[in-house]
Amino acid sequence: MEEANTTTHVAIIPSPGIGHIIPLVEFAKRLIDHHGSFTVTFIIAGDSPPSTAHRSVLDSLPPSMSSVFLPPVDLSDVSSTAGIEARISLTVTRSIPSLRELFRSLSTEKKLPAVLLVDLFGTDAFDVAAEFHVAPYVYYTSNANVLSLLLHLPELDQTMSCEYRDMTEPVKLPGCVPITGKDFPDLFEDRNDDAYKWLLHNAKRFKEAKGILLNSFIELEPNAIKALQEPAIGKPPVYPIGPLVNLGSSTNESECLNWLDQQPHGSVLYISFGSGGTLTCEQFNELAFGLADSEKRFIWVIRSPSGVANSSYFDPQSQTDPLMFLPPGFLDRTKEKGLVVPSWAPQAQILAHPSTGGFLTHCGWNSTLESIVNGVPLIAWPLYAEQKTNALVLVDGVGAAIRAHTDEVGIVRKEEVVRVVKGLMEGEDGKVIRNKMKELKEGVVRVLSEDGYSTKSLGEVSLKWKAHQLEIEQDTTH
Repeated sequence: MEEANTTTHVAIIPSPGIGHIIPLVEFAKRLIDHHGSFTVTFIIAGDSPPSTAHRSVLDSLPPSMSSVFLPPVDLSDVSSTAGIEARISLTVTRSIPSLRELFRSLSTEKKLPAVLLVDLFGTDAFDVAAEFHVAPYVYYTSNANVLSLLLHLPELDQTMSCEYRDMTEPVKLPGCVPITGKDFPDLFEDRNDDAYKWLLHNAKRFKEAKGILLNSFIELEPNAIKALQEPAIGKPPVYPIGPLVNLGSSTNESECLNWLDQQPHGSVLYISFGSGGTLTCEQFNELAFGLADSEKRFIWVIRSPSGVANSSYFDPQSQTDPLMFLPPGFLDRTKEKGLVVPSWAPQAQILAHPSTGGFLTHCGWNSTLESIVNGVPLIAWPLYAEQKTNALVLVDGVGAAIRAHTDEVGIVRKEEVVRVVKGLMEGEDGKVIRNKMKELKEGVVRVLSEDGYSTKSLGEVSLKWKAHQLEIEQDTTH
């Protein structure tokens, strides 16, 4: 009877940034909806008061979830050229005294969480978890291949003397796609950079976790996941619980969806580089010319080009109307077949629409999973972060994408755009990829079913968390 009445309290610390909160909110919803008797507190660290976007996400949480904002930390001594990863890690680290204070007051009120869940840059919070006998866990938002690379990073760092990009042989990790230096995530590029040092610091602390929850699934990466689950000293158990995606609401009326309703089944290529990917002016033009030359139907979500190739969402975006940057005559030439949407589109609904037949993507993991859930085949066009590694996994490991190749100066030329667009939408390669995506979509239904692999994985973790909550309660009553 005692167990039935016990509610397990989980604290979640997302890394600073709205993109880190959303996947963790999706996780918390699934945990509560499917495994019952949980409450979740989001603990938000930052170097400034929370943004409107932060507030709106956290204000819309259901009653079983709450949020606490830690006092902003001072980063005025951090160089303006420091990478965002260094700033994120420092924000979490400098918030530790406030976190300790919060846990102390929760402990006094008998409201201490049983579990502390952090993402990639939050492992310094494990110090506070250890002090209060709270079980530390990591929620890893990317895939098993990249997680494996991270878990092997301390060893790679000791055994490799050169920069990873200069390696003559690919790195072959158990169950994973061989990774050449050029396809390593951006954070690995400069081993003297603070961002890399923070990545290495966090990777070393992963072994302190009681478990790692992974937003991937067994049918997508069977070999990499099985290898991660092999018991080894110093390696926490890995629980594949994905795909966790925000499917959006289907009630939104939008120009995109109305336009899609008028198009033939599976005929439209959706093009988006995520919430922050931008192209240079030269690359923007090559993509536009290539789309026009391909003569295929498309929806293109455009942002103003940046001066920097592969700029990420941490760079200030131009406020200029992005339509001004399109080549002269482009809109007239493509008006029968194309729809250009400035800045934002309802991606989840577009990918779920029957007229959508392909997705040209930057290979962000959330976008990738949204595509797989809907069975939409991919053109891989990675820009930054771990997207090159994701693209490698999707093309060579999974067979779910065609890769757009750059020339010697790093530009995807219009002829290459035509090749990949036609190849995906009408070629033999496209048919093979489409069939693979159909299999993966069916695999998603299986792993998320009541007795599916991902459901069982999360069930296993939730039982451990409930058992730990009972231990804590028994300790405090004796």
